[in-house]
Amino acid sequence: MQKNYDDYPKYLFHEGTNTEAYKLFCPKRAVENGERGWFFRVWAPKASKVSVVGDFNGWNVNASPMKNDGGGIWELFIKGLEVYDAYKYAVTSKTGKTVLKADPYGLHFETAPHTAAKLYDISGYKWKDADWMKEREKKNHYESPMNIYEVHLGSWKRHADGNVMSYRDLADELVSYVKKMNYTHVEFMPVTEYPYDGSWGYQVTGLFAPTSRYGTPHDFMYLVDRFHKAGIGVILDWVIAHFPKDEHGLSLFDGTPCYEYADPKKGEHYEWGTKVYDYGKPEVRSFLISAADFWAEYYHIDGIRVDAVASMLYLDYCRKPGEWIPNKFGGNYNLEAKEFLQQMNKALLTSHKGFITIAEESTAYPMITMPPESGGLGFNFKWNMGWMNDTLSYISTDPFFRKEIHNKLTFALTYAYSENYILPLSHDEVVHGKCSLINKMPGQYDDKFEGLKAYLGFMMTHPGKKLLFMGGEFAQFIEWRYDRGLDWLLLDYPRHRQMLEYTKELNALYRNTPALWSQDNRWEGFRWVSVDDNTQNVLSYLRYDKSGDYVLVIVNFSPVTRKRYLTGVPELTGYKCVFSSVAKKFGGTKTHYPVYKAEKKSMHGLPFAVSVNIPGNSFTVYKPENK
Repeated sequence: MQKNYDDYPKYLFHEGTNTEAYKLFCPKRAVENGERGWFFRVWAPKASKVSVVGDFNGWNVNASPMKNDGGGIWELFIKGLEVYDAYKYAVTSKTGKTVLKADPYGLHFETAPHTAAKLYDISGYKWKDADWMKEREKKNHYESPMNIYEVHLGSWKRHADGNVMSYRDLADELVSYVKKMNYTHVEFMPVTEYPYDGSWGYQVTGLFAPTSRYGTPHDFMYLVDRFHKAGIGVILDWVIAHFPKDEHGLSLFDGTPCYEYADPKKGEHYEWGTKVYDYGKPEVRSFLISAADFWAEYYHIDGIRVDAVASMLYLDYCRKPGEWIPNKFGGNYNLEAKEFLQQMNKALLTSHKGFITIAEESTAYPMITMPPESGGLGFNFKWNMGWMNDTLSYISTDPFFRKEIHNKLTFALTYAYSENYILPLSHDEVVHGKCSLINKMPGQYDDKFEGLKAYLGFMMTHPGKKLLFMGGEFAQFIEWRYDRGLDWLLLDYPRHRQMLEYTKELNALYRNTPALWSQDNRWEGFRWVSVDDNTQNVLSYLRYDKSGDYVLVIVNFSPVTRKRYLTGVPELTGYKCVFSSVAKKFGGTKTHYPVYKAEKKSMHGLPFAVSVNIPGNSFTVYKPENK
């Protein structure tokens, strides 16, 4: 009976179009011949035999043999098992070697360093986010504010004894913090199960399971639910570019390259020491797309950020000549990966309204965020790595020498509307000797804070959605460490408290000013005013909303105050300061902000001009007085 019900889903699985393969393969409660138990399935097409092993049968590879359905899928019903029973598949290859493999579709796992899957009933959680999910369906993300707080759950904050916080602990503390700080979304670094802490979650062995380091699947649901109740979206860092070689994982799953490319010139990531999924194999496509769909369906996740997309798209990625195989046209694009990403994005965005997909893609590969029907990959957004690298290079340079590299601030506008971008200041930029954000700033102690405030202000008013890694919001000095919490004790010091307050209010300014986000994908939303004042390290520009309302932004990346600085404006009216990085409450000195009156003098291609005083290392936003 089971087989008849599942014939068509199996057909789709082998065709590469089953986007709900978890309904086939995730272990589930079942009844056979009046006996209650669990039904198991696993795909191992080249295995000679497969069995289920666990504490319930003494890990005896001969005790619970599975039956091959004839298409490489092995099946078995076992009576009398319980939730949390640990199990693996004993997979015997054609050569006779037996390896204990973790379930690729496992819903819950033992806590590392143990690697067995555990039986879990995913049903039964009572969601309370119906209003959020309904509103999400109607949201136009391109014309809405998106300000993402990137978090590593194990190191955001820890208990006093050094132990990690659970999903439920985080629901009590992290949710309220993110809401208070005025972020719209939170992005979790990988939470899918992984064996090695030092990988930060980027070497995944359980794509269907939230890591047990912090609790159970239902505990994770509770965390997502709490974020949604607080009006905050949840994005997962999603790793499908590679997987580890751990014996218990997917590598050589049935004794042969099952999930990975057979040829190491395609199937090995030499730099990372990992395997590459075979994106051309139908069953692998079904597996990967189903995994993403599963998180959207069962965990109400609002989006995924796909890690290392460039490594998927280029056959010669981190490979020397002779270490890669050209495609059928003789080029270096992985055409199978392209087709897979198109298929995945189309499937997810069709099935889950309001869901978003984001590409971390570090090259100039074209049309990342264009629809598949137009030849694009179909992502909603792409990380703007060029903006990140250029601007971090600029702000890390002594102000005296910045005039030589002024274009690093402005170049991103030449391509800002070629894709739908997110401006990231991610975890990768505050590890491995790259310095924390605050320590990238030149100068003495106070100079660093003023420089960071100006830089974050520039980021928040530049076209593109935003992402900031945890710790940057209060200027953590030490680089990020995955094995300990952030240095929250810094908030005992005034400068760090003021920095936190600054970020909080800057986020609020962004959210409450449609000109800063409603036309991120249109040229009409941005106009340079002073773009080439490299000798003074000054930028000024206008941001417009759809109704024509605008703000004037002036950023001074020099420590020198610029008095009576003349900048063009569109209207003959007064311009009032609505936000200043040098306000006293943020650690500056300003308590009074005059209204600057425009004069009838054309400047910077605009009909009028206004003369303003610009403090050194400052970010200021003005609005016309008549609006």
